[in-house]
Amino acid sequence: MADGKGFDFSPGAQVPLIGTEGGTAATQALSSAAYRDSPVEDLRKANEDAVFTPPRLSLFEPNLGEAFARSVQVRMLGAARGELVQSFGAEPQSVVEHCLAANRIRQERDNRLTIVMAVFGLLFLPGVLIWLGAFQLRRSLAKAQDSKAGPLGAVILLVVVAFAALLIIKPPLTGFWRQYLRVMMLVPVLGWFWAKRICEQTAKDLRERWAGLVSGTGVGAKIPEAVPRNPNQTRAETLRQSLAKLSAEQNSNVVFYAGPKGILGMGTRWGSWQMAEELVPRDGLAEIHPFRSWDVIRAIHDKLRMLERGPLHTGGFPKASIRHWVVAPTGENAKAISRPTGAEVEAFTVKDFEIQRICNNQQFGKGNRHYLGIQFVLWDGQLVITLMVTVTVLAQTLRVEVTGHALGPVHPIFTAPPAPNSKTVSHPVKFWETHTVQLPLIHPGEVVRLAARAPLTRFPSVLDHLGGTLALPEPFGLRHTWADKPWKHRFMADDALRAATPVLRAVHAAAIHVMKENGVDTSHFTNRSLMLSGLVQGAEPRKADAYDA
Repeated sequence: MADGKGFDFSPGAQVPLIGTEGGTAATQALSSAAYRDSPVEDLRKANEDAVFTPPRLSLFEPNLGEAFARSVQVRMLGAARGELVQSFGAEPQSVVEHCLAANRIRQERDNRLTIVMAVFGLLFLPGVLIWLGAFQLRRSLAKAQDSKAGPLGAVILLVVVAFAALLIIKPPLTGFWRQYLRVMMLVPVLGWFWAKRICEQTAKDLRERWAGLVSGTGVGAKIPEAVPRNPNQTRAETLRQSLAKLSAEQNSNVVFYAGPKGILGMGTRWGSWQMAEELVPRDGLAEIHPFRSWDVIRAIHDKLRMLERGPLHTGGFPKASIRHWVVAPTGENAKAISRPTGAEVEAFTVKDFEIQRICNNQQFGKGNRHYLGIQFVLWDGQLVITLMVTVTVLAQTLRVEVTGHALGPVHPIFTAPPAPNSKTVSHPVKFWETHTVQLPLIHPGEVVRLAARAPLTRFPSVLDHLGGTLALPEPFGLRHTWADKPWKHRFMADDALRAATPVLRAVHAAAIHVMKENGVDTSHFTNRSLMLSGLVQGAEPRKADAYDA
């Protein structure tokens, strides 16, 4: 289908690859979130619009990795998902694959924990419920005090332990129930020790993947469930097509301008330079030769392709991505985007003839607009610099506008490595000496939480109802949602500011060349270009879309 809703990306059973220039640093930083075991509230540090629904029972509350992996999987691969914003400077398919891999690792752990709960829990359910109630009360107290449970939590566990000891030593019943009460509180503790070993093995695996991704040595995720091995594996085929649809949407040439938020996925507009002068025939000519906006854009496109070539062997510009974009308007606080459909669109991409028509005709009034963009993905995807060019002709005035957009690095919360499992302390007697103390990988309460959640992981809607869900910010895109401002990093800011001058001069040179060829008096354009060339040397970031009116 042309609208991309039911597009069949067959043939082939392989997992499709993304053909973007996404950097590995941003991709791996975002992917590491799927393996993290920190509190889910930490995501609000990266984006306050990320809302976590409070759990009804905190014992079933997910951690950051569990909530992130599930929310991203549902949002980006779900059958009922909405449109996605492109992730420039990252590979969203790779991030989703890591979310799938993390969910599979946790599901394998939960399968083993479910067996433990069945063996040690079903026959001794009253004891299990008492222990779970104690840990739930302890977590509730910790939430209420916004800290650890403290002495009161320790008292609660001490009371339960004393109650268990009393039942073991002097049970109130006789016969079979006497023996049952004696082991009712003890068997769940034995099951906890077995569950602890299972949880520690999985936690070690998840933390190794987390540390590897953050340090840049992580390996790619393996998702064999996305490769159908026979025609009857409909689930694998559906997953494969969902990943392929994600790849096609990432390669779409339609972007969305959200007012002061700038172009979604490209960042806010920090600078704008306009050259608008009257089209006057050159001396000796009665009129200029007719030309269209597309002729100017095509010349600018060819000129920008030569930017990486310079007269000096000093490095300079890396290879840039130069592409024609269809820019659609959307509200600043819009909660969804809608991509264009119809015969002019194929697999989320507007066809070339429609792009040319928009460039020449849709310059005033309603409708989408055409921009030519040159994009630099730097710092392994941590910095995305995009300069957008648009050419309009209204009456006798030709306007060439260049705007700068910058998308900063992934928020530092995604680049933090796991906390070490040991710490160095001073010797209690020889205080001038130190020794390393090994810390537990997971605390006892975490084992109880994982064991309590395990039987419900096959019923995600029930688990979401009890433990709460993470609502991702909309319109959602993996890269721009968690991006920080680039101006906090000195060299990133320098790169963004330095890119504007040569791009602006190349755009003006190409536009003036086309006008000269078509008999236009370019003196006014040349003077304006020289003035802008001087102004751009003092370029500084500002809120170009926040009009003081």
